[in-house]
Amino acid sequence: MGVLWTLCEVSPCTFRRLQEECETISPAALNTRLKELQTAGFVHRVADGYAPTDLGRCLYDHLRPLGDFSKEWAKHLNTQE
Repeated sequence: MGVLWTLCEVSPCTFRRLQEECETISPAALNTRLKELQTAGFVHRVADGYAPTDLGRCLYDHLRPLGDFSKEWAKHLNTQE
């Protein structure tokens, strides 16, 4: 979901920019993820590269609270060390 997350935050993205934003993903893995996300209906090609579909944005809207929670949880874990 990292690729979808990134596209929802900085779309549209060319393949190269998306790879830079995702940092650790290989070109082969990114290409595979994009194909999977397109097949699932979450991402589509646009004039400027790739962008989330309405369905992809809907999924992102559901995942975003989980991301916020994980950041708060990480802070909590760091205070226990």
